[in-house]
Amino acid sequence: MRFVIAALMATAGLLSPLSALAESADVEAVITGVDTDRLSLQLDDGKSYQAPEEFNFEGLTAGVKVVVFYTEVDGKRVINDLEIIQ
Repeated sequence: MRFVIAALMATAGLLSPLSALAESADVEAVITGVDTDRLSLQLDDGKSYQAPEEFNFEGLTAGVKVVVFYTEVDGKRVINDLEIIQ
């Protein structure tokens, strides 16, 4: 039984760095471009952020300051949530 528990703990320790990669990050920036055809936003940090299909682009134009919560998937920054800063 101790061996099984030790093996599970070792496996969890090895896999924990992988779960850190899947965590959400955030960035506060100004929108420089909106592409509703490609479902993407460009921010003044020089990065492009991919939006999901059901994303609402209403009120998002160049010059609007936002906080974007995203997850990096296959090298793309995918938007999880977005807040407009007044």
